[in-house]
Amino acid sequence: MNIIFWGTPDYSIESLKKLIDSHHKISAVITQPDKKRSRGSKLIASPIKKIALDHNIPVFTPNKIKNNIRFIENLKLFKSDVFVVIAYGKILSREILSIPKYGCWNAHASLLPRWRGAAPIHWALLKGDSFTGVGIIKMDEGLDTGDILLEEKVRIRESDNLLTLSQKLSILSSNLIYKSLEIIENEPKAVNSKLTSQKLKDLEIKYARMINKEDYKLDFNDSAENIIRKVKGLFPRTFIIHNCKILKILDVRSLSQTETKKIEKTYTEKNINYIGHVLEIFKNEGIVIATKNGPILIKEIKLEGKNISKKDQLIQQLNLKKGEKI
Repeated sequence: MNIIFWGTPDYSIESLKKLIDSHHKISAVITQPDKKRSRGSKLIASPIKKIALDHNIPVFTPNKIKNNIRFIENLKLFKSDVFVVIAYGKILSREILSIPKYGCWNAHASLLPRWRGAAPIHWALLKGDSFTGVGIIKMDEGLDTGDILLEEKVRIRESDNLLTLSQKLSILSSNLIYKSLEIIENEPKAVNSKLTSQKLKDLEIKYARMINKEDYKLDFNDSAENIIRKVKGLFPRTFIIHNCKILKILDVRSLSQTETKKIEKTYTEKNINYIGHVLEIFKNEGIVIATKNGPILIKEIKLEGKNISKKDQLIQQLNLKKGEKI
């Protein structure tokens, strides 16, 4: 089939590569304009643009797509069978949705209608969901409201963070979008009968708003559970300010009942069991910090101007003693 691929971040790469290696034709790629993605003034292309150029695929990077008459007319010239949309970053208008012969298809990283919107993987982790997944939807004008063609569920492991879960779902998205295109190509007249309305699913509608800068800041006045979820769900960007420097917290864990009881017994008498203070130092593992409702162990960090550190290196780098505030 003749496909125009829409995508921008690393998450989209697996799907684009799979389609490039398939019998389908990628006639063009649409991605977000080059941006200043790091310090300095240099403009950097999106990961998807780099892949497309490496394979000599025409790339379009419109600043706006709504009411962009010239851009829309160019899209029509390709006479596409389908548009495949994987984390492009903008909502497509009715006019654009109506262009391809068999519609626009999106791989969305959640079990819709839970976590419609921009950051579904983040919010599945932030809210402690046990499962997530990928759904292939036929796009309409709403925000991730389209009918579902294929869907697959994935268990969220205790060890998962934003990076590991995104990698799993990225691979799953590529497999499901390929399977969906096979269905569309081989059974075009039967596709609509295979679609499932989200209204038929017994799931509450939830919206995954975009993550903002304030979300990344940790507060030890929060619960231990929420802090752990934030570190995982916003990996690797959660931080505190320590000695006037940004201290990124990359990995934490809760304490076992035995560990917690030992700390409580040891330090209740000394009255240093209060929020944000060091309760214990676990040799060759990390430091234990008091939160609103219980201790957590900080296992891996990145202090501003330093390399990532863990275990004894972390302990030495922070140079904190029991009872001191981080």
